[in-house]
Amino acid sequence: MLKKRKTEVYALGQHISMSAHKARRVIDQIRGRSYEETLMILELMPYRACYPIFKLVYSAAANASYNLDSNEANLVITKAEVNEGTTVRKLKPRARGRSYPIKRPTCHITIVVKDISLDEFVEINFLEWSKKPKWKNKYTNMTYHDMYSSEERWDKK
Repeated sequence: MLKKRKTEVYALGQHISMSAHKARRVIDQIRGRSYEETLMILELMPYRACYPIFKLVYSAAANASYNLDSNEANLVITKAEVNEGTTVRKLKPRARGRSYPIKRPTCHITIVVKDISLDEFVEINFLEWSKKPKWKNKYTNMTYHDMYSSEERWDKK
């Protein structure tokens, strides 16, 4: 019998203070590349969005090494997406008592990393799998307590 194995892990960064359009400009460059190549690209690109994305890629690799016991040389970025977050609105005072709105956009970045060295399906011995109990009877360990038993727990009148 074949069982599907987990080969992907992700890192999620929420409320990063930059516009989603500027972050997508960097994310489009690293999608589908290997982990080591991605780190080199992010270190050399001149954009401000590179540093939080670099930290997320590094965090996703740490998650993969901890959860899957995988090597960093085998990691590939399979999915990288940027979604718009909330917009922080402030008012800046201007001349003659007027105010001018300032909008600070935020974004949510998700990076999914896959280990290409792991097999996606694992073969399980059917006899060992079928011997495992599928469920436990929740009524077997239940004991019945009589309210009017010989124990003097309850006051009878």
